[in-house]
Amino acid sequence: MTDRPFLLVGLTGGIATGKSTVSALLRELGAEIIDADLLAREVVEPGEPALGEIVAEFGPGVLDAEGRLDRKALGAIVFADPERRRTLEAITHPRIRDRFMRRLGDLAARGFRGVAVFDAAVMIESGNYRNMDRLVVVVTDEPTQIARLMARDGIGRDEALRKIRSQMPLADKAKLADYVVDNSGTPEATAERVRAVYQALLADAAAPRR
Repeated sequence: MTDRPFLLVGLTGGIATGKSTVSALLRELGAEIIDADLLAREVVEPGEPALGEIVAEFGPGVLDAEGRLDRKALGAIVFADPERRRTLEAITHPRIRDRFMRRLGDLAARGFRGVAVFDAAVMIESGNYRNMDRLVVVVTDEPTQIARLMARDGIGRDEALRKIRSQMPLADKAKLADYVVDNSGTPEATAERVRAVYQALLADAAAPRR
């Protein structure tokens, strides 16, 4: 049950499926976009409490010459050590959630009645999709996904496949979706599907929610 005056929609997908493309199309159509990656960057800006806690925990080597977070240096520490990654998440996740809730509060305060989209890569894996009114999953066929990832990251086919296979299968994510956007085809086909999904979401937003 929700007393939100707008529809909160989760948007997720897999690596190199084109989630950012779909997010941009939804923004153009009039959706409010809340980007999880952007929130995660905001909470570790210089002057933010989380950055001080990260430096205290992981050392000054995680800062660059300008005093900003060096994501590569921090990633090298936490990537191979689940315990260290959990420590980092314990610092950042509550702050990210606070910013997310503040954005929702701002939308409600200004009387927003449409579609708000929370764009997050690991929404299903984290269980946060259960907090959404609707879930949109972006998928693509594996050959297209491999080709896009190779081109985007400048990596070989084997590494691209390894990255894809390390994630939750797209087919499993799609089973949980209210709406699926297949981004395997032409940009025009994707745009047409996104328009159709957005119209359906607007109808969902206008309907009484229990």
